[in-house]
Amino acid sequence: MAEKRDYYNVLGVDRNSSEDDIKKAFRKLAFQYHPDHNPDTSATEKFKEINEAYEVLSDTDRRAAYDRYGHDGGRDLESFDFGLGDIFEAFFGGTTTATRQAPEKGQPLHYHANLTLEEAAFGSEKQVTVTRIEYCSECQGTGAKVGTQPIKCPTCNGTGQVKRTQSNVFGRFTNITTCPQCKGAGQIVTEPCPKCKGSGREKNQRTIPVKIPPGISSGMQLRVRGEGNAGFRGGPAGDLFVTVDVEEHKVFKRDGDDVLYRLNINFAQAALGIDVEVPTLDGNTKLKIPPGTQSGSVFRLRNRGVQHLSERTRGDELVNVNVVTPGSLTKEQRQLFEKLAESLGNDRKNLKS
Repeated sequence: MAEKRDYYNVLGVDRNSSEDDIKKAFRKLAFQYHPDHNPDTSATEKFKEINEAYEVLSDTDRRAAYDRYGHDGGRDLESFDFGLGDIFEAFFGGTTTATRQAPEKGQPLHYHANLTLEEAAFGSEKQVTVTRIEYCSECQGTGAKVGTQPIKCPTCNGTGQVKRTQSNVFGRFTNITTCPQCKGAGQIVTEPCPKCKGSGREKNQRTIPVKIPPGISSGMQLRVRGEGNAGFRGGPAGDLFVTVDVEEHKVFKRDGDDVLYRLNINFAQAALGIDVEVPTLDGNTKLKIPPGTQSGSVFRLRNRGVQHLSERTRGDELVNVNVVTPGSLTKEQRQLFEKLAESLGNDRKNLKS
């Protein structure tokens, strides 16, 4: 533990200095090292050291004990309960203030909405049911019984603040705090509303329509202003935040604004070509599979995907062709495949890559 410095050296005065000299030295150093004026990280500790030295040397008895016994004689500091801000304001003058509590916005609400791929692609309107805090429907938020009104707080005279003036060795100063009776509201309820018991608030269940824009994706959040909990002291209501979760589709997979569809066809269809109907988000549509189509080929159906968010254009549907090898064959089918194999021969050069 660091050894304490001599109090006279801390204040920069000699042992024969008068009370006025000590006071002037303290004023100068306190202003220099007060944390509000000195951003240096060591300023706070320095300021405490200056305060401690002044507390001892400004008191005649404690100064005499210090002059005789050193720090062991001037250690009666337990009664020193001023904060740094109090000491500074008390010494240099000024007033600490506490403003009347201002209107405060209500707390937000959060909701998770599940959407189908179609709802996300084209947009929709969801009915969101939430339980929220609202102003009491009987007293309209005043907290007072119908037919009565809150009265001006007698403690603070409606200001929401209480002033307290103190005098000490440093001078006279005024401290302004929040009124303990009305909690800064400036008024009190003498006859509470029986429905809300004077709180001015109640819980209600509400169903709120929420517009889902086309093109929205899982994890995105919608903000509905003013549909959260009621505010305080006349403040506005909070907001409702709706987080979206798009469910997996039985047929399609989503890839950004495109949708993917897997189309299974057999060997004959791939070799000869075929006109098929494939599903889309808008309903079924015809797709021409040309002869000789290989497994893994992709066909693009333009503007059949998800609408781009905040735009009118759409993504595409990508149809991925999968040529399915039969797992079992009838006798007739096997004979046909054997004839086909004989016709094609075993020369791999005849096979398309």
